[in-house]
Amino acid sequence: MPEHWGRLPFRLRLFRCCGTLAVLEQNEAGIVLLRSFDWNDGLFDVTWSENNENVLITCSGDGSLQIWDMAKTKGPLQVYKEHTLEAYSVDWSQTRGEQLVVSGSWDQTAKLWDPAVGKSLCTFKGHEGVIYSTIWSPHIPGCFASASGDQTLRIWDVKTPGVKLVIPAHQAEVLSCDWCKYDENLLVTGAVDCSLKGWDLRNIRQPVFVLLGHTYAIRRVKFSPFHATILASCSYDFTVRFWDFSKPNPLLETVEHHTEFTCGLDLSLHKRGQVVDCAWDELVKIYTPSCLAVPV
Repeated sequence: MPEHWGRLPFRLRLFRCCGTLAVLEQNEAGIVLLRSFDWNDGLFDVTWSENNENVLITCSGDGSLQIWDMAKTKGPLQVYKEHTLEAYSVDWSQTRGEQLVVSGSWDQTAKLWDPAVGKSLCTFKGHEGVIYSTIWSPHIPGCFASASGDQTLRIWDVKTPGVKLVIPAHQAEVLSCDWCKYDENLLVTGAVDCSLKGWDLRNIRQPVFVLLGHTYAIRRVKFSPFHATILASCSYDFTVRFWDFSKPNPLLETVEHHTEFTCGLDLSLHKRGQVVDCAWDELVKIYTPSCLAVPV
């Protein structure tokens, strides 16, 4: 069991039985269920295909990845089972000219996949703890970042098997990371120490910013696709917080609309300022926070 889970209330430990992939749509009637698929173990992460709007990939507590097609009534289309422990993170490459998927696992490895091939292309080893997050660079083809319980953020290049850069990011487990959409050298990490840190890959001796305010572990962090200096984070303190790291007082807004651990977060690429989050209270909420409702 990951180190930080030992410091959470007991109810969070009962997380695995079966999983459901629910595909939702927002319309005039609210949030509508379009399609759902069941799996025999917990589903921890999901990523959309970048070349087919009906295809998604999930990763599971049994160490497998599943490919689903919304146009099919049953699934999955394919299952990849190579990780030896829980597969906790999955992401589809965003740069042009490649269709690759990266997964991260509690077995301390990341794996590279081509969805058209039935087995992994490469395995990346080096982390000394659980891998919680694997995120492709939106700028550099073949480059991804990983965040781990070994307290590091690592940068990898799919053309080489070894790690490209190791950043001792926190003195606690690092649960999430994300790339800035406007700066290929800037990433953010969120950790069990309740802090967010920004990292410039050209100089990793000190973080370029540190954001404090959460009172429990930060589960996910996302840069805005529309604002170069704004990011969002969600935490086991039940809140979602919005930040502008360029300001003297960076905390823009705190949203408290869940009654359990807030664990999922994303910002829309299509509707400026729109946010979706989810929590252990089994609620998904779509909204525009006041700080993003007006030009920033």
